[in-house]
Amino acid sequence: MEKDIWPGTAYPLGATFDGTGTNFAIFSEAAEKVELCLFDEERNEQRFTLTEVDGFVWHCYLPHVQPGQLYGYRVHGGYDPGTGQRCNPNKLLLDPYAKAVMGQPDWAQPLFSYNFGDPNSRNDEDSAPHMMLGVVTSPFFDWQGDSQLRVPYHRTVVYEAHVKGLTEQHPEVPEELRGTYAGVAHPAVVNHLTKLGVTALELMPVHQFVDDSTLQDKGLHNYWGYNTIGFFAPHAGYASSGDTGQQVQEFKAMVRTLHRAGIEVILDVVYNHTAEGNHLGPTLSFRGIDNGAYYRLVEDDLQYYMDYTGTGNSLNVRHPHSLQLIMDSLRYWVTEMHVDGFRFDLAATLAREFYDVDKLSTFFELIQQDPVVSQVKLIAEPWDVGPGGYQVGNFPPQWTEWNGKYRDTVRDFWRGEPSTLGEFASRLTGSADLYENSGRRPVASVNFVTAHDGFTLRDLVSYNEKHNDANGEDNNDGESHNRSWNCGAEGPTDDPAVLEMRARQQRNFIATLLLSQGVPMLAHGDELGRTQQGNNNVYCQDNELSWIDWASADNPLVEFTAAVTRLRAEHPTFRRSRFFDGRPVRRGEGQPLPDIEWLGTEGAPMVPEDWDEALGRSVGVFLNGHGIHGQDMYGQSITDSHFLLYFNADDSDVDFCLPGQEYAPGWDVLLDTSGQSAGEKEIKAEAILTVPAKSLAVLRAHENHEEEVDHSVAASLAAQAGSATTNQPSISTAGQ
Repeated sequence: MEKDIWPGTAYPLGATFDGTGTNFAIFSEAAEKVELCLFDEERNEQRFTLTEVDGFVWHCYLPHVQPGQLYGYRVHGGYDPGTGQRCNPNKLLLDPYAKAVMGQPDWAQPLFSYNFGDPNSRNDEDSAPHMMLGVVTSPFFDWQGDSQLRVPYHRTVVYEAHVKGLTEQHPEVPEELRGTYAGVAHPAVVNHLTKLGVTALELMPVHQFVDDSTLQDKGLHNYWGYNTIGFFAPHAGYASSGDTGQQVQEFKAMVRTLHRAGIEVILDVVYNHTAEGNHLGPTLSFRGIDNGAYYRLVEDDLQYYMDYTGTGNSLNVRHPHSLQLIMDSLRYWVTEMHVDGFRFDLAATLAREFYDVDKLSTFFELIQQDPVVSQVKLIAEPWDVGPGGYQVGNFPPQWTEWNGKYRDTVRDFWRGEPSTLGEFASRLTGSADLYENSGRRPVASVNFVTAHDGFTLRDLVSYNEKHNDANGEDNNDGESHNRSWNCGAEGPTDDPAVLEMRARQQRNFIATLLLSQGVPMLAHGDELGRTQQGNNNVYCQDNELSWIDWASADNPLVEFTAAVTRLRAEHPTFRRSRFFDGRPVRRGEGQPLPDIEWLGTEGAPMVPEDWDEALGRSVGVFLNGHGIHGQDMYGQSITDSHFLLYFNADDSDVDFCLPGQEYAPGWDVLLDTSGQSAGEKEIKAEAILTVPAKSLAVLRAHENHEEEVDHSVAASLAAQAGSATTNQPSISTAGQ
């Protein structure tokens, strides 16, 4: 079979099937010799020595290799951990560019290059029987004309979800499809997302990841998947159809289906570290291929790894081949898998080219100039655990960010913390203090109240303390400062007053989120009243605790959420493309109304000392629908209705005097989270509106709708007949 080895090419990296055979290419500057290992279904191994090397890329072409072929590599080279060298040909290695992966490592001794208990020893047992394998895949798929959706940011509503958690218990999804890409694409799930007004599904990690041995020993599992080993491969555990390439086809079919429904697909990606962990971790891929190229090593002791992520290692974004890996992966998911954007986990780590987080780093330069990646949605989790790692507001103009300050401020405001009014106003209006000076717009802020990490929305209003005992870490894991309020009882209760307040607070959070300037993000199941029983760190809970319990859905909350997203979609006032300027600040008689005005309880504009009131927990805001910048697709200036929003986080009802006639002669209550003002008739200017404790109200300027002319075909024909009879012009009389 050796005679069937052709030279092949050094690009592209990975295993590339061209319709006839397969080209294999792998980078390793540390290698002295590289063997390609092919496996059959019984794991019988056949080795091919790669003799062609260009620029440290080892390559060959095998004309007989077809999709479904299992493979790995063995890399011969120096082994001296003290100098950062960790090549060991006895350890089978996964191709970093593998587009599909079969199996999971079993954590046996041969996967480690040292003997347990003696980190300085060397272990030469063959790891192949215990390893996952790469799979040659077919690049061919009938996309049926599909392409990226490119929904504008200001029209985007993000829904963060877990492939398995979203679908595992959905009663309408067939059992064999639950927990899979095909389950996400099921009409029952797609229809729910569409009803909610979701325009982008942000999936928690779907890159091939590894289940940690430390969790398996406790009977737990890596549920969230922030432990990537394959940056090109869709996680095989989420495929209903198989793991020898079928996972790629199923993922593509899911994307195609979501696109047809007008829903973008955004991937939560983890390029900051890999599943190989620290110096005591297994040798699965990168470590054995070229340790120093792929990982940041401690400069004065190369056997150890720099760790800005809290996971044991950090990818070496100083090295061109590590950067190439990231960029090749991003481009692959856009061009070949049709995804519409990325959310970068612990993105600050990717900007640590030297030590500090640097927004002029090579990583950002590569993203900026890339003609493919620069055009999709780029969302940063703008922090890591390293020094100076909290970087909210500091990412380059092309990026949007998870706004952690929005989350913290909105939680504090609604639980009644003092001195939050001013910052709440800033977060509600797009966080100009964070983004405006860098040339960005309100959509730079991805607003959220809850996410996968932390309490669910229902738990946020049901627990004062975390309850993570099921994680096996004596409740020491997870965030302890949750800014939550249990509304008077910890956990489950039958007290109707507590339950009513919890329901109201959930409505407050959802309405605030969806009516804030910026891009709103809902966490999956929050609209259903999902609970994790007070566990705020379910990363290891692959069970009913973390899965959505569709059977217990809070249907009124679903309807409420859908109604508010519809209000947002219908009114550009709530999704402006520019920041408010608030001018004129002091308005003279006859001057136009500002685009925004903050109102006190007396109906007059607030003055600086009003913001300094430590116990101030209520505020009104006028949003000028006629002051929206921009044009519609026909070049017409955008105008909308005027709105009043009243927020009362106080423990008592608050009476607000509505502003004067110049704002609007009357107002209609569109939304009232307390439920007490629903269906009220027009409220006149300068009237008193009572906003109940812990509630918000949304009012729209009252409009007298004239009876619309009937432009139907039937009406036109009737008008024509009438005109012929009288020989005089006539309007429609249909229906009289």
